Amino acid sequence: MAGLVLLPGVMCDAGLWVEMSEQLAEWGPVIYGDLSQAGTLEEMAAQVLTQCPPQFTLAGFSMGGFVAREMIRQAPERVQRLILIATSSQQDSAQTQSFKTATAKALQASKGEFHGLGQKAIALSLSQKHADNPQLQAQIHQMSLRMGKEAWCRQLLMTRSSDTDQLSQIACPTLVVAAEDDRMRTLQESRTLYEHIPHAQLEIIADSGHMVPLEQPQALAEVMLRWLRATPV
Repeated sequence: MAGLVLLPGVMCDAGLWVEMSEQLAEWGPVIYGDLSQAGTLEEMAAQVLTQCPPQFTLAGFSMGGFVAREMIRQAPERVQRLILIATSSQQDSAQTQSFKTATAKALQASKGEFHGLGQKAIALSLSQKHADNPQLQAQIHQMSLRMGKEAWCRQLLMTRSSDTDQLSQIACPTLVVAAEDDRMRTLQESRTLYEHIPHAQLEIIADSGHMVPLEQPQALAEVMLRWLRATPV
């Protein structure tokens, strides 16, 4: 079996997929891409490719979706199927990039222990219904602590340019997954991916915010597995 490569989002690690690991194991070996060390999308993609088998199915969540598409640009013959989860092809607005830069500079200048993502940022990554869920909050916070301050600064300062004009070059079967109550990525951003990638399929997960692999892991796993079974390579 070729294998399944899973890419996390900002300040996330393999813990993002912990609630889905049993269901996804049948498509293994499962490889959890590490996006904590590099400072650009191109470097992240190149590093992950060194960990992957010759051919594989690739799933990218949020920032991981940007990395996944860069991996296809670097090695299109190796990616057999693509799953894009709660992600986008749009670049950050000037306001967003300015905020990220200021946050990174403040972090770099700070002394003492890194306390991980703040409660406001964590709550925003969840649907309003589940924003106060202590278990979900703890899972996200623990991932950010494991990632650490240096990785957070690198990810904040990383440039994410729009690649909408390159989406038509993706030749492999693609599943786009959106979260219905995502407060960080709009449904239109997922629709743009769906509309521009040839032969893509769009699925919307109900009752979930941005962190759909943790908030609705069973529903996401079912959507992914149903598509994988129906999309032979």
